[in-house]
Amino acid sequence: MGVTETLARFILNTPTEAIPAPILHEGKRCIINYMAVALYASADPSMGILTGVFEEEGGSASATLIGAGTRTNLQNAALANGYLAHLEDYDDTHFPTVIHPSAPTIPAAFAIAEREGATGLDVLAATVLGVEACCRVGLSVYPNHYDAGWHITGTCGVFGAAAAAGRLLGLDEQQMTYALGIAGTQAAGVREVFGSMTKAFHAGRSAQSGVLAGLLAQRGFTSTREILEGRRGFAAVLSTASDMGQISDGLGERWEVPNNGLKPYSCGVVSHPLVDAMIAMREDDGVLADDVASVSARVHPLVLELMDRPNPRVGLEGKFSHQHSMAVGLIDGGAYPAQYTDERVLDPAVSAFRDKIRATVDASVAEDACEVTVTLHDGREVTKSIAHATGAPENPLSDARLESKFRTLAHRVLSESQTDELLSTLWSLDTVDDVSAVMALTQG
Repeated sequence: MGVTETLARFILNTPTEAIPAPILHEGKRCIINYMAVALYASADPSMGILTGVFEEEGGSASATLIGAGTRTNLQNAALANGYLAHLEDYDDTHFPTVIHPSAPTIPAAFAIAEREGATGLDVLAATVLGVEACCRVGLSVYPNHYDAGWHITGTCGVFGAAAAAGRLLGLDEQQMTYALGIAGTQAAGVREVFGSMTKAFHAGRSAQSGVLAGLLAQRGFTSTREILEGRRGFAAVLSTASDMGQISDGLGERWEVPNNGLKPYSCGVVSHPLVDAMIAMREDDGVLADDVASVSARVHPLVLELMDRPNPRVGLEGKFSHQHSMAVGLIDGGAYPAQYTDERVLDPAVSAFRDKIRATVDASVAEDACEVTVTLHDGREVTKSIAHATGAPENPLSDARLESKFRTLAHRVLSESQTDELLSTLWSLDTVDDVSAVMALTQG
């Protein structure tokens, strides 16, 4: 049996009761985090572009658009809700691969679940298994695939979405194998578009592609049985090196879900230790922006690879500027959505502080670590070393802080009582009889 068929069997045949309780709890945390960031993003003007296209094209009202109070067809709902999940770059990150696994996986699960009348426990299991599939495929081709310029959330996200959709559709093993094949041939997304709306579009398209793959396979549409390992398959074509054992070894015994971190800041994850350092200088040492002459940092190579934008022009570009993230960390004491507006990145005081920052790559520095030294005008130096950024697997966001994040973001579109009800329902998702009731609670 090949790797693709092995993964398909695992997705379908893993009993929910065989998934360890801590893994299911992490699944709940992923869903709560997903709902929070999607709700906040639903008020973004760009959402009107998507819904305008949906309304013009029409379609059956089968699934809910988060925060919008409207319904659309399954594929459009998955596309829109996946886009919302990734727009603020505030969604989760699988640290070993930098995949954002929930943004493509969970919207596909909820879209299918609404139509099928699935239970909350069904959705929770499909989410965990979809995230696992997505991350394992990513591990098989990382870092070569990513280094080539592919946006790994877009390319590997289709497998998580297809896995979740296929399980909820009740596909058989052959259909699930074909669904992975249909999804894999749709894998796309390049990193050149980072800093624009199209980055989040990748997550939405992956969710949409996974839904479509499941629906087609259910009706008898065929594909390859070797989309992952085939001579001209996903890994061979989209990566210069791969390891199929990362997909199949220890399935059901070793889980990748705990390596998925929930973000405390609304920007690229590799800048999070830098933000932690700047906030610590502000809070612990009383460092003020006006007192700073220069800032130097030792960082992981991905910081400059992904986030070296000293002069961002719009808010979305600011999310990929370690200079901007460090500046607002010290000046504002945070790096939340309010720090990544067009107005904030163009603020003269913020821009002036960005000019003081220099980062040096050090291959010995871990992805979630950094060392920052601030030199003050009076000649004094203040140094902060971060071993594990807030939100990293070794320093995870607590349930309490996740709840605080949820309330802050959801309040943009929901009342306090609506927010409380939705949060309570999500924590008890495994007792919900029909997830349509959950989606109804997301309407502002």
